[in-house]
Amino acid sequence: MIFEHKPVLLEEAISLLNIDPNGIYVDGTLGGAGHSYEICKMLEKGKLVGIDQDSDAIEAAKQRLSQFREKVILVNDNFINIVNILKQNKIEKVDGILLDIGVSSYQLDEADRGFSYQNDAPLDMRMNKGAKLSAKEVINEYLENKLSKVIFEYGEERWAKRIAKFIINARQNKSIETTGELVEIIKNAIPAPARREGPHPAKRTFQAIRIEVNNELEVLKQVINNSMEVLNTRGRMCIITFHSLEDRIVKEAFLSLSNPCICPPRFPVCICNKKSIVKIVTKKPISANVEELEENPRARSAKLRAVEKI
Repeated sequence: MIFEHKPVLLEEAISLLNIDPNGIYVDGTLGGAGHSYEICKMLEKGKLVGIDQDSDAIEAAKQRLSQFREKVILVNDNFINIVNILKQNKIEKVDGILLDIGVSSYQLDEADRGFSYQNDAPLDMRMNKGAKLSAKEVINEYLENKLSKVIFEYGEERWAKRIAKFIINARQNKSIETTGELVEIIKNAIPAPARREGPHPAKRTFQAIRIEVNNELEVLKQVINNSMEVLNTRGRMCIITFHSLEDRIVKEAFLSLSNPCICPPRFPVCICNKKSIVKIVTKKPISANVEELEENPRARSAKLRAVEKI
C-alpha cells in the first residue's frame, strides 16, 4: 500500500502552529503524515498525536513516522472524538491542533474507494471503511427531495433537482452500483451547454455525496468547539479547507469564538459577559503560492485559517 499525499500549505501551517519542541500537538487528519513528519522533526521532548479514521492512513503513518516512534501516538478514530482520545492517552491539554479537511490524494487515487468521478469503481466514499452509510445507500435509498437537498446544499449544484430526478428514474430500472454509472446519469441530467462550462459535470455532486456519507460539515463544526476544551492558553488551531462550505464554517466558528458577545448592537456596553476564547491569527485565509500550485494543482482551492487560545 502506498499512501501518497502531498501536504498542502505545509510551510505555512507549520509556521502558524508555532511549534514548541517540548509541546504536544495533534494532527487530526493524519493522511499521508506529511504535516506530521514536519512537526515531529521539530519536536525534542514533545509528542504528536496523529488521528485518522482511515485505517490505511494509520498503517502508512506507522512506516512514514517510524524514526519518531517514541514521540508519536497514532489513533484510528474520527477527530470529533479528540477529547476522549486525549483522555484515553492521559493527555489533558495540547499546544496545537492541525486539521487538513476533506478527501486525501490517496483516497481520490485509490479507484476502489469510490471517491473519484475519474475512475469507475463501486459507489462507496467512506473515509472510515467500517462505517454503515456509503454512497451506494445515499444514491439508491434517499428520497428525491432529500437527494436534491444534499446535492444542492453540499455541492452548491444549480442542477440539483434535475440530477436527483434522473437518479430516481435510473434506479427504478436497476440499482446504481458504480461511480461510472452515476457519472453518466449526471452528464445526462445536465444540459449540454452547461456541461461545456466550468469543472467536470460530476464534481459538485460527488463532493455533496461524499460530505453526506461522512457527515463532514457537522463533524467540522463540533470538532472546533471540542478542540477548545483541550487547547492550552497560547495554543493554536490551524485548519486547511478545500471548498467554500468548509471555509465558511471555520471562518464563522473562529469569529464566534473571538467575539462571542450576544448583546444587541444598540447596547453601549456588553452585559452578557461572554469572554473571547481565541484571537484570530490569520485576518484573511492563506492560499497556496504560485510555486506550490505548479507542483500540486490540488492546492488551488486550499485555504488556511488559524486562531490562538487566550
